[in-house]
Amino acid sequence: MCDNDTFDDMLEYELRTARVSRRGFGALTLGASFASLLPAVAGAVEVAGSDVDVKTPDGVCDAYFVHPVHGAHPGVLIWPDIFGLRPAFKQMATRLAQSGYAVLVVNPFYRTKKAPTAPEHPDFSDPATRNALISLMRSLTPQTVVTDAHAFVPWLDRQRSVDKHRLMATTGYCMGGPFTLRTAAAFPDRIGAGASFHGASLVTNGPDSPHLLVPRIKAQFLFAIAASDDMQDPKAKDVLRAAFREAHLHAEIEVYAGTKHGWCPPDTAVYNHDQAERAWSRMLVLFKQALA
Repeated sequence: MCDNDTFDDMLEYELRTARVSRRGFGALTLGASFASLLPAVAGAVEVAGSDVDVKTPDGVCDAYFVHPVHGAHPGVLIWPDIFGLRPAFKQMATRLAQSGYAVLVVNPFYRTKKAPTAPEHPDFSDPATRNALISLMRSLTPQTVVTDAHAFVPWLDRQRSVDKHRLMATTGYCMGGPFTLRTAAAFPDRIGAGASFHGASLVTNGPDSPHLLVPRIKAQFLFAIAASDDMQDPKAKDVLRAAFREAHLHAEIEVYAGTKHGWCPPDTAVYNHDQAERAWSRMLVLFKQALA
């Protein structure tokens, strides 16, 4: 069990905001149905993807790695939400690779079980499902995130498809949002961009609140905040802005109107296509600017 204040805050946050129905989450599978939800990439490059194992000090993490077939490209590390590594995130990683990036999306719960770590049709209102997901989330701590980052980032750098002369990026969804800050702080000279989508508990009262790491990072950031999250904690965005301003770092911090927590992955009941596409486009702009 994690007794860390920040992760307890994150747990409470996810309990308040997770509203994924059986129908909404489980309706899609990897393949044509997902492809129809995600728009085609203009000028998409040919990519190759495969399931991979990444050794860490705590075991072996199952993950998915996808990259352009030709050349070396900036690396990107993706931290999924509480529902873990699944077809939707493989498709999102593939789409990003088609824009010219070498992308690793991981199973953050590998210490407990291999993906899939959530039921095919997860229902957060079901006590057994909810307790299982909470248990997985409580198995993580700020230290496990840093430990994993120290395995994942070097693993990416060892791949021939990753350009080690260009900076790397990291993205995170829901509980993965604050993991981007911890990764950027662990590798300030390697991580040049971070993007948090409806990130949970980015600002807390705890001594290890993710926002307190900003002085240790050098990365430019995008924070795409759900409107429902902002209603619950309207001051968080202002604290983030102040932290990045004081560190003299660029950060685009925006509340996306009409969105609910979890709106970006296309397999959720609250998926907002138009706003998810706008956030995705802002991420691509950030990467183009920051990953020199």
